[in-house]
Amino acid sequence: MWQERWKAWIAALRARFAKQKPAAAEPADDNGIDSDYETIVVGARRSIDWRRYALPVTVVAVAGASAALLVLHPPLQGVGRGEVGVRVNRLTGNVSEWGAGSVLVVPGLQQMRVFSLRDQTWRAAQMASAEGPAPLQSVEGLSLGADLTVRYAIDPLKVAALAKSMPDNVAAEIVDPAAQGIVYKVFARYTVREIFSTKRAEIQAAIETELKPRLAADGVLLRSVQIGKIDLPPDYRKGMEELLAEELAGEKMKYTLDLKEKQVKETELKAQAEKVRREIGAEAAAREQVIAAKAQEEAMKHVLPFKQRQIEQRQLEAEAQKVSRVKAAEAQAQARRIEASGEAEARQKLADAEVYRMDKVGKSNAEQMGREGVLLSRHPLLIQKTMADKLSDKVQVIIAAPGTDGSFIGAGLLGTSSQKRTALAKDTEQHAAADDAKEAQ
Repeated sequence: MWQERWKAWIAALRARFAKQKPAAAEPADDNGIDSDYETIVVGARRSIDWRRYALPVTVVAVAGASAALLVLHPPLQGVGRGEVGVRVNRLTGNVSEWGAGSVLVVPGLQQMRVFSLRDQTWRAAQMASAEGPAPLQSVEGLSLGADLTVRYAIDPLKVAALAKSMPDNVAAEIVDPAAQGIVYKVFARYTVREIFSTKRAEIQAAIETELKPRLAADGVLLRSVQIGKIDLPPDYRKGMEELLAEELAGEKMKYTLDLKEKQVKETELKAQAEKVRREIGAEAAAREQVIAAKAQEEAMKHVLPFKQRQIEQRQLEAEAQKVSRVKAAEAQAQARRIEASGEAEARQKLADAEVYRMDKVGKSNAEQMGREGVLLSRHPLLIQKTMADKLSDKVQVIIAAPGTDGSFIGAGLLGTSSQKRTALAKDTEQHAAADDAKEAQ
């Protein structure tokens, strides 16, 4: 392409700078108007000699063409990470492989192609829907769609050998036709139900098995094939969903019955385990009782002598306590006798003291009465005064006529007469005389 452009550009330069012969035609008669104007303004015309400027113009043109060629086709091309560059010599056909970095490429002599070694994906858009332009076909002849994804990468070991024949768009020119040719054939072996439910992994493995060697022949490594959503026809999808619902209900019932059976077995096993546990527990309890009885029997051999010694010790303690109680009782009786005798002596002394006190008190009372009688016989008005003192807090004024015989005004109230007073005075005197005689004795 660029060679043709170069040749056309050189031919155009040659045609432009070629010497042109002047025309021999006579000038038209313009009645002197144009020629006079040219004579006045421009002057006489002269032809340019292009041969003098041919070489400089050619050099400039070649330099510009070279600069344009370098801009359009730079001699250094870069190879990024995860890529591989293949440089092909147009003359010799030699191929060299380059890693990441810059590579020198001579324009017109060498050709540089860069291939990505990273994993790439191809998705089958036409077969994704059951109502699409190119749906898949099952063994029953029903149309269905599948979300198919192919993950691939260019083989780095074959990229140099296949660089000349490998297309620029690997996905469209290699992966797409190979995948479609195999996918349609594999899906046509299975029923819709198998594709939708049970055989998806098997279909995926079959596609990988058949597609891998076919892509490997073209220098492409197959990484994996993924089957996503399966698009079924609406009627079939509805029937399939109902069928699947019934199957799921049957599976659920089956699992429910299995679960119930397992629960019954579990209950039986638990009952048996409980029975065994109880039997073992009863045996263990019986053994424990036997062992405890034997241990108690062995212990009784040592306990009985100990109990006998305890009984003897308690008897000795009871005798000792009895003796101590007898001694204590005797001591208490002796103490009580001593206390009784002491108390009797004390009471006797108290009685004597009381007799003596009563005697003294009687004597002092008799003496006092004698003195009072003597005093009253000498001063009979003291009776009136004493009565008035006793009645002073109850009676404020007493008006009474004295007796005719000069006796006490309250003699009538006291119920005494002169004879009684006289007898009383005599008795008083006699008592006083008797007391004086006793004192004298």
